[in-house]
Amino acid sequence: MAGINRYSNIPLYCQLKNIILEKIESGEYKEDTKIPSEQELCEQYNISRPTVRQAINELTSNGYLYKLKGKGTFVARQKSCIIDIRNYTGFTDSVLDSPEPEKKEIVSISTVTPREFAKLTEVFNLKSDNLQFTCIAYLNINNGEICSINVSYIPQNLFPNLEEDIRNKKPSYEILRGKYPLVPYTSKSTIEVSYADAMDASQLQVQPGQALIVVYNILYSKSGQPVEYIIAKYRADKCRLMFENHKL
Repeated sequence: MAGINRYSNIPLYCQLKNIILEKIESGEYKEDTKIPSEQELCEQYNISRPTVRQAINELTSNGYLYKLKGKGTFVARQKSCIIDIRNYTGFTDSVLDSPEPEKKEIVSISTVTPREFAKLTEVFNLKSDNLQFTCIAYLNINNGEICSINVSYIPQNLFPNLEEDIRNKKPSYEILRGKYPLVPYTSKSTIEVSYADAMDASQLQVQPGQALIVVYNILYSKSGQPVEYIIAKYRADKCRLMFENHKL
């Protein structure tokens, strides 16, 4: 494993970060075990304490390490949910496009109007705020851990029996049967970083104010009709965004 290269253009603290990350990924530094102290890292790599501290602080902020007062710095549990941007689409978190929506970990099914959630007016290009939407909230659970809370909004005038269909555990092909013009065909997604409010914290089992990765998805039929709006809030401490690009 490479050590510190003082002749490199890469800052020393970045080099130390990479060394620690390599040791975590190789299993040399195991989950929930203590890593060497700042002083030990200073002596091992012959670098200053501020350099070590900057590397440790950034790895802590990014969720790779955590500190226990009076005990030291420990390796955090690895992120259990990887969002591969190459494969992620607006359909990933959809209820309508899910092969088996009846198997989702549903938290609640309710009815909302644009008066209660004004964003619906913009997303669905509404002329009236009297339209009702079926609101389905469900958890995304990976390896027994909650990774995200997803909320789908679907117009009841397009899918009037959706709540009953979901409660009766109907698969999507039955829900969409006879509704070919409304089958999701394209999607538009927006991603941002947000912070957990009290409700998010309760549902995701995190502290209020914890960072979340939020993906907003709009699904359209082939004719361009919006048919589903999804807000997916992923725990930043459990999820990793994966990018891979190739130069043409």
